[in-house]
Amino acid sequence: MTTLARIPRLHAEARLGSGATVVPDRGQCHYLLHVMRLGEGGRARLFNGRDGEWLCTLTRAGKRCELTCDEKLADPAPPPDIDYVFAPLKHARLDYMAQKATEMGVRRLRPVFTDHTVPKRVNTARLRANAIEAAEQCNLVFVPEVLEPVRLDRLLEEWPRERRIIHCDESAEVGNPVEALRNIPEGPLAVLIGPEGGFSDRERALLRGLPFVHRISLGPRIMRADTAAVAALAVVQSVLGDWK
Repeated sequence: MTTLARIPRLHAEARLGSGATVVPDRGQCHYLLHVMRLGEGGRARLFNGRDGEWLCTLTRAGKRCELTCDEKLADPAPPPDIDYVFAPLKHARLDYMAQKATEMGVRRLRPVFTDHTVPKRVNTARLRANAIEAAEQCNLVFVPEVLEPVRLDRLLEEWPRERRIIHCDESAEVGNPVEALRNIPEGPLAVLIGPEGGFSDRERALLRGLPFVHRISLGPRIMRADTAAVAALAVVQSVLGDWK
């Protein structure tokens, strides 16, 4: 008997439910037929953040594939209400960061342009594709929302005050991030990671002047932005998220 772990797993934009028919896109169809070697009657798992995860049967295998939902395996499982706000990096490292932030359990990916951001454009479709891939591989029943990039100044002007921003800043007064996080009240959060060159003096002054921004240190070493993302999200999840 095939265990669930060995059954191919794909994200679906379509509605999922008992008896629902789902038509995978061309790439997913190729994956099922030519990579996983499924034929009619083969099984696959489909999921999305609305309807949960379903065990499905391949009912049509050809140029057009069709899957029929048979059995619900899991309900949607959104992570804690944590946004990941970040300055974009170059492609390979940005791919890595989107995947790891998804695995670490964020609800939204929010790219921001800062004074020292090098990339001038962000491919949000690519960000989402990386988030979906991470969710498929890690059995997540949720994919974070990917928002369009904005300037940091505009983001802060429009920011909802009830969502606390955890600003990773090596010059924070409290050197122990766990101690600093314990002083933050419960509620929606965001983790802010700057660009490779760090925030400008102007941006640092702006962030220090906002009552909903909390500065934390990530220890005595300077980290690359993609490393800092994983470290910061791990600490936040352990103190304020669903690891505690």
